[in-house]
Amino acid sequence: MTPDKTILIVGTYDTKDDELSYLADRIRAQGGGVMSMDVSVLGDPKSPVDVSKHDVAQAGGHTIQDAIDSGDENHAMQIMAQGAAARTLELYQAGWIDGVIALGGTMGTDLALDVCAALPLGVPKYVVSTVSFSAMLPPERLAADIQMILWAGGLYGLNSVCKSSLSQAAGAVLGAARAVEPPKRDRPLIGMTSFGKTILHYMVTLKPELERRGYEVAVFHATGMGGRAFESLAAQGAFACVMDFATQEVTNHHMGSGISAGPDRMTNAGRRGIPQITSSACYDLVDLIGWHPIPERLSGRPTHAHNRLLTSVILTTDERHEIAQVLGDKLAQATGPSVFILPKGGGNEWDRPGAPLHDADGLAAFNQAMARAIPDTTDLRVLGCHINDEAFAEAVLEVFDEWVAQGVVPKGAG
Repeated sequence: MTPDKTILIVGTYDTKDDELSYLADRIRAQGGGVMSMDVSVLGDPKSPVDVSKHDVAQAGGHTIQDAIDSGDENHAMQIMAQGAAARTLELYQAGWIDGVIALGGTMGTDLALDVCAALPLGVPKYVVSTVSFSAMLPPERLAADIQMILWAGGLYGLNSVCKSSLSQAAGAVLGAARAVEPPKRDRPLIGMTSFGKTILHYMVTLKPELERRGYEVAVFHATGMGGRAFESLAAQGAFACVMDFATQEVTNHHMGSGISAGPDRMTNAGRRGIPQITSSACYDLVDLIGWHPIPERLSGRPTHAHNRLLTSVILTTDERHEIAQVLGDKLAQATGPSVFILPKGGGNEWDRPGAPLHDADGLAAFNQAMARAIPDTTDLRVLGCHINDEAFAEAVLEVFDEWVAQGVVPKGAG
């Protein structure tokens, strides 16, 4: 039977040949095809592979001897990671592979993250790792649609426990390659950040209005990984325009919260010159991991327990000043059209008059600080409404329609 989909298997074949071969056998047993890539440095595989370690090193502009001569395992694996990412992308673009699965401990996982990040959204990417879901994995290194499964009991050799993980992963990556519907490019794509409708409403108005204009709208949940996916796509130039209103992940990162989208949050669209409309939803809050104890420096403040996973803590006036300047510094990196809309009436349902986190003085202080922090390259538009009022969405559409009329944003389909 001719394989319908081909999966690239990446790993160190000098030490994990048995496990990698088992993965290949499980994929072939389901009618899939396999290509093998060896990212070893010192040893050699038991059997020939499709992409040798020499090919991998060369794809990154090095040789295996360069990796060996470095005398440092971290540097050596970074050489291999650079080459593996480059070669994997070449194989995909040439139509040789339909998905990738990588296997490893901390070293293999470090390399696997680069391999997955090199592939576009919609290409199945699976990592079988001894450190899956670990806090060691920084969000900025995770591809937007990466999938991970814990390599339980698999540190050294095959057994029934680790076969359970490996066989699931083999089925998952092949099934994904068969089932995936890659993103279409028949309409210009708008990237928007938000939270759920209980706290922010603007997408309820904006999404259908933008779709009526002939655009596709993707709304990203700004709770760490959502912002990471947003930034990943922005860095690839996937968006015709971004509406980055829920910038709380910037605050989270600045305040040291584990709910972070990385240090480059709110920068990639601007650096690519993508037209961006931004705002300050949830300017007054830092989100914390709900099941972690609240840090001592944030204790004693008003909080909102959204659920058992996420708790929001209100910021002081001084901290709001800090965040305004951080946002301004991010905006200053933009190389394309940039508008910041400042709703003076507030930035989330919890800060309205009568709501539990209302703080009129704190809001006024933030508004003043934010207005001062806006760089000259960004057009500041101040509104006398709340971010959840219809007037905010109308102001966003006014900017957007201006840009379409000027040719800044491409016209929608149809």
